[in-house]
Amino acid sequence: MDEAEIELREEIIRTGIRMNELGINQGTSGNISVRWQEGILLTPTGIPYEELNPEDICYQNWEGEVEGRLERSSEWRFHLAIQKNRKDVNAVVHTHSNHATALAIQEMEIPAIHYMVAAGGGPNIRCAPYATFGTQELAENALTALKNRSCCLLAHHGVIATGSSLSTALWLASEVETIAKQYILILSTGQKPKLLSDAEIERVRTKMSGYGLKNRKGKLVG
Repeated sequence: MDEAEIELREEIIRTGIRMNELGINQGTSGNISVRWQEGILLTPTGIPYEELNPEDICYQNWEGEVEGRLERSSEWRFHLAIQKNRKDVNAVVHTHSNHATALAIQEMEIPAIHYMVAAGGGPNIRCAPYATFGTQELAENALTALKNRSCCLLAHHGVIATGSSLSTALWLASEVETIAKQYILILSTGQKPKLLSDAEIERVRTKMSGYGLKNRKGKLVG
């Protein structure tokens, strides 16, 4: 294991801890993957992020063969499918954030209530149909919901956010939860949500090519 791989494994662990600190995930729920060589590095199942060491992160190649001393995440199928089929994706963050999951339980997508919906790639954040966790059916449903999108909800389950880097995927997962909370607050007024047009969302999406998570030097992360 070289220095670059160790650093990436450590970043996965830090990302998991940060998910919980941000309140968009709880305990050992959720999981994370990042593209590495001819496959992905993936969190193991059922171990608190704080207790993980770099060698605990699993490696899985595109054929599904696994290396690691711990059992891989039960959601390895959608992590592998997304990164195998989406060359623009280098990282996947899956959370069970409360407000987004509440909408997912109701099988609701998030429409264009706020211009930040465009961060997901289009005029809505879709909700993938329900399938049992860990199944190939769930992986296929997620892939469909993510077509031309960088995030989606999973019915009765949670959120998938993708990115060109772990930091970008985590940022997007947090944004989805914020938008979901805003949508629920709007719905609580009993008024019909006022939506932005598809044309405006596309205008914002194009403008966002220079917008997003930045480092101290002002450069986009990922």
